[in-house]
Amino acid sequence: MAVGTVTTTRQAAVAWRPEKRVTAAFLITGLVALLVGALLGPLQALNYGDIDLYSRLPFLKSYYQGLTLHGVLNALVFTTFFNCGVLIYLPARELGLRPSVGWLWASYLIMVGGLAIAGIAILDNSSTVLYTFYPPLQGTLGFYLGLALVVVGSLMVAAEVVRLRARWRRANPGKATPIVTFMSTATMLMWALASLGIVTEVVVFLIPWSAGWIGGVDPQLARTLFWFTGHPIVYFWLLPAYISWYAFIPRQVGGELVSDTLARLAFLMFMVFSTPVGFHHQFTDPGIPGGWKLVHTVLTMFVAIPSLITAFTVTASMELGARRRGGRGVLGWIRKLPWGDGGFTAQALAMISFIFGGAGGIVLASFNLNVLVHNTAFIPGHFHITVGTATTLTFFGMTFWLIPHLTGRKLFAPRLALASAWTWFVGMMVFAVGMHWEGLLGVPRRAWISNMLPSLQGTYADAAVPMAITAVSGMILFVAVIFYFTVLFGTLFSPVRIEEDSVEIPFPQTVPAHADPYVRALDRLGLWFGLALVVVAVAYLPTLVHMISTMVPVPGLRLW
Repeated sequence: MAVGTVTTTRQAAVAWRPEKRVTAAFLITGLVALLVGALLGPLQALNYGDIDLYSRLPFLKSYYQGLTLHGVLNALVFTTFFNCGVLIYLPARELGLRPSVGWLWASYLIMVGGLAIAGIAILDNSSTVLYTFYPPLQGTLGFYLGLALVVVGSLMVAAEVVRLRARWRRANPGKATPIVTFMSTATMLMWALASLGIVTEVVVFLIPWSAGWIGGVDPQLARTLFWFTGHPIVYFWLLPAYISWYAFIPRQVGGELVSDTLARLAFLMFMVFSTPVGFHHQFTDPGIPGGWKLVHTVLTMFVAIPSLITAFTVTASMELGARRRGGRGVLGWIRKLPWGDGGFTAQALAMISFIFGGAGGIVLASFNLNVLVHNTAFIPGHFHITVGTATTLTFFGMTFWLIPHLTGRKLFAPRLALASAWTWFVGMMVFAVGMHWEGLLGVPRRAWISNMLPSLQGTYADAAVPMAITAVSGMILFVAVIFYFTVLFGTLFSPVRIEEDSVEIPFPQTVPAHADPYVRALDRLGLWFGLALVVVAVAYLPTLVHMISTMVPVPGLRLW
């Protein structure tokens, strides 16, 4: 039998739910943050094409302030708000349980308050520290406190997800957790573990430092704590996209999830292996022993395994659906996929982009290859086809059915929704080509290229072609932003109403699970979380203890 979801009858019994409003609030707030950050994105691309628009914008003091806004809003705010919305709402609907709406509103208001406080600190140019906020670059107390509140709110949502699953298990002893709830809980547990690094950095060091209570911070210790969270946060962004690929795409193409067991295994591997990998961002840092860098490299390679499992399982599920729709031949079934549906196409294109993103990840996790492109434009090129495309484009596809479901309003301009998916994909692929190429030629990341002295610009003369490609990509992505947000706001303000829950959540139907004992073993999330804690402790504690015992605090700097 399927190990997937509650009955349709039970879902119908809880069709109207008050958590729809708080979920919509999370999603729309995140998407508005994306809009603001994405409108600054083309300026970054044009910068690499030696076109300076920053000096002409009265509300920005420098390229670096714009980059801080772009990074914080797109990489931190958009993703965290969006994930908090979907990772509580989908399990609640699957289980037929009502979460604590008051608790969720409290977490939302804490996050919005934190966003406002941090946003003011960025907009007044007192916290232009880029989204990585490495000391000795110093922001204000409001910047660090505001972002801390965003994390606190997200952990409150994580606690509610865990509590919701616990309620269901008490009422259903001996049963395996339904698949969407399982994946959502595993994601939130991974985030709770991964957030320990950034929480420690901000609460113990950066807040007291910015408040003047301590005179300095050790930069290397702070960098290490940042990357404790900084790489696994990528999986916190990505795993909700994986949930959609595993759970919803098979139904959307008329198929089934071919392996419930492999889906669960993939998420458990992410929970165990995605946190102890941060040292591969610090290959050039002298204070970390080479042996521990090697350990993190090996663990990073382990993270590739669940992605390969996902590629096999999701592709097989799509093929099953396409063949039921009449697909024939080795590859002929691909033509039978619903390419006219923006919700599907956005996610299929996201999957394609992640093939290249995963290959780039292997490069960056390999010591000898990483040092060739360290701190070059190669890095944001990679970042934008993982988070910027695989994650964001999947979220776009989800909103094409989820926003109508939550708001009761008909999707505005479905053809424009489809066009936005293709335009975003093309723009990001062109951007990635330009940035990866520039990185191989040594063009630096996070540099105000268009404001450099002419003699220094000449250093990158051989990168003129990829820089021009990057600039063109910015214009394509600007068009994609206009297309997508026209659809979003057209839907939100559409006068055309639809019946309550007429847009069904495409919860999975699974091929019968032949290994129920394995599913029950995988369902012991507490045990697997304990294993993850042990792996993280082994991989990090020796180095962190040494760094803490040999700290060299330095005072803060404000450069822009």
